[in-house]
Amino acid sequence: MQVDDALLKRLEKLSFLTIEDDKREEIIAQLSGIVDFVDNLSELDTENVDDNFAMNDSGTPTREDKSACDSAINDDILEHAPHSEEHFFVVPKIIE
Repeated sequence: MQVDDALLKRLEKLSFLTIEDDKREEIIAQLSGIVDFVDNLSELDTENVDDNFAMNDSGTPTREDKSACDSAINDDILEHAPHSEEHFFVVPKIIE
């Protein structure tokens, strides 16, 4: 996958971020490096690796699922949101 200015503009639109002109080349280079690194994973030979392979056979540790609500935390988070209404984020439609 080639990261170019057109892809960066699309990512900006989808993420509602604005990247300054003087940072564009640096961001493109960083994203290209990330994509190249991930592409290296496709070269790994996983033919003889069991689908259920895990480093730890004891399974995932679990905890009791307790609900908690601290409205002060919610208010602090929503204070930084560009748009909120009735304790919810308001976002534009992004599905094309």
